[in-house]
Order: sequence, then C-alpha cells, then structure tokens
Amino acid sequence: EDRPRENIVGTADGQAMVAGAGAESGAGKQRLNCCVRVTAVQVRKAIWGVAMVICVCSSWAGSTQLAKLTFKQYDAPFTLTWFATTWNCLFFPLYYIGHLCKSPERQTPKQRFRECCRFFGDDGLTAKVFFTKVAPFGLLWIMTNYLYLQALRKINSTDVSALFCCNKAFVFLLSWIVLRDRFMGVRIVAAILAIAGIVMLTYADGFHSHSVIGITFVVASASASALYKVLFKLVLGSAKFGEAALFLTIVGGANFVLLSFVPVILYFTHVEYFTSIADLPWAYLCGVAGLLLAFNILVNFGIAITYPTLISLGIVLSVPVNAMVDLYTCDIHFNTVRLIAVFIICLGFLMLLLPEDWDQCLIELGTKLRKREQPVEPAETANSSGLNWTRRARTSMSTFSH
Repeated sequence: EDRPRENIVGTADGQAMVAGAGAESGAGKQRLNCCVRVTAVQVRKAIWGVAMVICVCSSWAGSTQLAKLTFKQYDAPFTLTWFATTWNCLFFPLYYIGHLCKSPERQTPKQRFRECCRFFGDDGLTAKVFFTKVAPFGLLWIMTNYLYLQALRKINSTDVSALFCCNKAFVFLLSWIVLRDRFMGVRIVAAILAIAGIVMLTYADGFHSHSVIGITFVVASASASALYKVLFKLVLGSAKFGEAALFLTIVGGANFVLLSFVPVILYFTHVEYFTSIADLPWAYLCGVAGLLLAFNILVNFGIAITYPTLISLGIVLSVPVNAMVDLYTCDIHFNTVRLIAVFIICLGFLMLLLPEDWDQCLIELGTKLRKREQPVEPAETANSSGLNWTRRARTSMSTFSH
C-alpha cells in the first residue's frame, strides 16, 4: 500500500519522465527508511518487553517462594511486611540516579523534590495532605501485602498467586462503578470467570476451614490492591515517574516512622517472637524485600521501555512458575478441579488485557484480509489499456477532422 502509484501520462518530454521517476524513487526510499525505522523501534520495544516479562515473573514468583521459606524459620507476616515496605524509601533515590543519567537538564535533589511535590497540590506536601491523601494509601499498601503473606501461611503459593490475579477483575468493576469507565461485555465475562475460579478453588480443597481462611485472605488482599489503584486514580489522578517514586518513598518512610511500634509490640507479646537478632533469616528477609522492590519498580516504571500489557503478562505467568515449584516440592495436589479453576482465573486475567477497541481492531483486520484476497489488475495491463484508449481517441479525432 505504501508503493507510489504509477501515473499514466502521455508526453514527448523524456527528461520530464526521468525527473518524475527520480522523484518517485526518492519518495519510495524515504518511505522505506521510515518503515525500517518504525519497525526497528517496535522490535526493540518487543525485545525489552520479553525481558520485562521474564523479570516481572521472576521477581513476583521469587518473592512469593522466598516468603514461604521465610515463614518456616520466622513466622512473622507483619514484621516481614513492615520490613519490605520500608525498602520503598529507595524509590526516589533510584529515580534521581536515573534522572542524572538520562535527563539533559540535571537538577539538584532539592529542586527535583520540590518539582515532584507539586503533584500533591500548590502547597506541596503538607501535614493535611499527608494524612488525607498519603496515609490512607499507605494503610492499603500494608493491608495488601500483609493479607497476601497471611494467605501464604494457610494455602500453597500456586493458589495464592492465581487468586491474586483476580485484582484485575476487581479493578475493572470498581472503575466501572466509581470512575464511570466504559462498559465492556468481555470484561464482565472475565470478572465472572474470576469469581467462578475463586469458588472452584475453594471447592477443590473440600471447603475446609484452613483453606477457606487462606482464600479469604488472598481475595481480601486482591480487593485492597484494586481499591488502592482505583482510589489513587480518583483522588490523585495520573502520576509521572518522579511523582510516583516520591509517593512510594513517602509511603515507605511513613511506614518506618509511624508503624515501627507494631513489630515491637508483637515481639513482646510473643506473637512474632525471635530469640536473637542473629538468629533471624536475614538472607530470606532481604531477598523478599529486594524482590518486592524490584517488582514494584518494574511494574511502575517499566512502561517507559515497553508495553503495559507485557508487564501484566509477567504477573499471570508467575502462576505456572509457582505451580512448577510447588509440584517439585510436593506442596500441592493438582486435581482436575484445581487445574480448571487456575485456568479459568488466568483466562479471565488475559481477557482483561484486551484493549477497549479490540472488536473494531478485529473488524479492520478482517477487512484488510478480504481486500488482499481480491484480485488486483496488474499495472502493465492498466498502462496498455490506457495507451490503447488514447490511440483510439486520436484516430477518431483525425477521422472527424477529415
């Protein structure tokens, strides 16, 4: 379709034809260079996307499995949540390092901090803004991670990672109700599949109290995650990279300052007790915190180098990875009901990744395929027919003049 059409021009000036052909060849080269450049950008973005999918999947599945191992040595879900959330303080320093490496206009940390603080309003980050717009999201962040870790103590990591994928369906339902987003039938079907998968996973273990409590925890974690995302868009809107990094850094700092007393209380009440600091599994604790930090960095800032759909694909691919690890460690029994439930939840998650105009894209694709199947008259035949018509017209005109 990008090929320039051949003009049927009858002229005795050969030089004009040569000049026109040269102009057409130059335009064709420009179009070719443009197509090659666009293709190269798309290929590079796709390669980054594949790497991003692997990294997101590895970080999410790795943090889940490491948390499971941590509880075998130190059963303290809230302390682990508090410790991992504190690592969010590294978001803005890491962002500022990237700013120094990439931005042509380098700012001091104080200047960059003040510019990102405009995200909270004209007055910047005040005490009122902190307690009304930041602290509630910090509590939702803590609740999401704490309930997720509590679920890992009750059920296997495959079921937890699969059920957490339902947060995509909850985000759509809340966005449809609260944000008045566009209604899409395919996403309603995906939400129904997610709910059906939750019921089937509960049925797979026979509705025992142990598994029901674990499933309740992970569904509540997915609901808190969806509420966090929808309320963030409703209250704060869309955030740039620096603003998001500053927000998560403030959440981590507030968690360290305001919630440090909770692990202390849990220690003295022997709810989350340890004999000595040296006996703590520091390798597992730091591994979980580091992998969660890497996962959040990839999810929040990965859209700068690849497509958001590929990042979401990495989350759902963590389900079969966790299943392979659980199968190897013999922590799970894959019956038919469990396999169907996990498949239904993953299918619903993938259906939620479809763009809003997916039906129009299918119609346009079918139209283009039908056009390509239709026979097209060759250019040489068209030229010869045009010349024959010109000759017949000249003959008739000469007869008329005689």
